[in-house]
Amino acid sequence: QVQMAESGGGLVQPGGSLRLSCAASGPILHVYSMAWYRQAPGRDRELVARISDSGITNYADSVKGRFTISRDNAKNTVYLQMNSLKPEDTAVYCCNARISTAGLVRDYWGQGTQVTVSS
Repeated sequence: QVQMAESGGGLVQPGGSLRLSCAASGPILHVYSMAWYRQAPGRDRELVARISDSGITNYADSVKGRFTISRDNAKNTVYLQMNSLKPEDTAVYCCNARISTAGLVRDYWGQGTQVTVSS
């Protein structure tokens, strides 16, 4: 059974930084794309950033220039470095990965970690 373990959320003041991590473990043959999504109260879930298995990245316009997604393929881990945080970044952040196991490819999700930006 593939598991996704997230860490790194918390409370930070506006202008501060946080780094989220998400590690996939289990009977993994290959990890394709990895991504971070977020959902704020009363709003739809949105894609924050995605990184392909070859390192190609894309970002939501609202976080470009402030957030950086990266991955360590040897550790099946994805990171999200968040700088210059704003109150509107407050949300539950979830990691996502498209993973191949024994010939089956499907999406897996982390449990979510709360990020609160407030003074």
